[in-house]
Amino acid sequence: MRHFGHIPSASRAGLFHQEPAEFTSDSPASTLAVALGATLYSPATRPRLADDVRKQAARGVVSMVLCLEDSIADADVEAAEANLVRQFAALAAGAGAGVEVRPGAGPRVEVGAETPLDVPLLFIRVREPRQITDLVARLGDTVHLLSGFVLPKFTERRGHAFLEALTAAERACGRRLFAMPVLESPELLHLETRAETLAGIAATVDKYRDRVLALRLGVTDFCSAYGLRRSPDMTAYDVQLVAHAIADVVNVLGRSDGTGFTITGPVWEYFRLGERMFKPQLRRSPFLEGRAEDLRTALIERDLDGLLREIELDRANGLLGKTCIHPTHVVPVHALSVVSHEEYSDAQDILRPERGGGGVLRSAYTNKMNEVKPHRAWAERTLLRAEVFGVAKEDVGFVDLLTAGLAG
Repeated sequence: MRHFGHIPSASRAGLFHQEPAEFTSDSPASTLAVALGATLYSPATRPRLADDVRKQAARGVVSMVLCLEDSIADADVEAAEANLVRQFAALAAGAGAGVEVRPGAGPRVEVGAETPLDVPLLFIRVREPRQITDLVARLGDTVHLLSGFVLPKFTERRGHAFLEALTAAERACGRRLFAMPVLESPELLHLETRAETLAGIAATVDKYRDRVLALRLGVTDFCSAYGLRRSPDMTAYDVQLVAHAIADVVNVLGRSDGTGFTITGPVWEYFRLGERMFKPQLRRSPFLEGRAEDLRTALIERDLDGLLREIELDRANGLLGKTCIHPTHVVPVHALSVVSHEEYSDAQDILRPERGGGGVLRSAYTNKMNEVKPHRAWAERTLLRAEVFGVAKEDVGFVDLLTAGLAG
């Protein structure tokens, strides 16, 4: 699979200076942690979940979480587990879709004779540790479609049991399984317990470092602890209680010295106008001739302003990727994850072997100074993102990437 792999190759060639690289579920963890991108959540109760997975893959989704936790009612857990087992079997068999799963370097689906469709990286969000071993046993051979588990309300006390269960399940099925702990407990938000809770989480995930793919932030739960809910005009960073907690999580768990982890951005809850973006009748309106680019920009700003600002603030604050609960959020997250030509140029300059001794140099774009030693970690992170999401051509911007992603 690859980001923007759902758009025609000719379109990709016109957009990218360096196209996104292919990866599989067996790629190195460092690659997969960046490649998660917009991780789309779906309740495990959906009766046509296998079809949903295929449909979202065709729209550019590369990671999904099938949720047994807060997105479903307590009374539905048992039925949802059974549904997951059925849906994994349907996905593996291609039931009702003329689809055949062919094992290889990673899960891959073939649609017809010519159209390859990659199965996204699939994770199951459980409630309790016992569900991990139980579900892996019940999935049987279809476990090869599973990349791991999302672990809710993760703390040191709860985390050990979850990660031990994951270790046992991995041994039982013979497949590498990743954990994605969700940091969302009240102890992490409350000032008097935050430092101790963070220290405990850090010790726990460090012990199981090889199995922890990324850490996810549960900002909705953070807000719930104080009866808060941000409006569509506000980002998570406008809610100071949340912003301070995010800063401390990154401070302890997101360091670039080799001890840190990929930390993903919080969910954006709103999707009011997303489905109406770029409707053909708007593009064809006789009143808008000659102003197509203005229309596109205006629609984006109106429909996505809050989401776009939050994505930019996520990256500025050390987060990568994002939890998504609506398909219309996926392409904007991926479009803003593409490395600009200017960023790529700066990163390459900073990491040239002859720069190993440090120093300061003027950027190729002649608009900033690049300090080799202080900017090295940023440059390394940027080139890893460039490998996974690609590098845009000099004249290609966010609107172009978004339009292509939606059209694809």
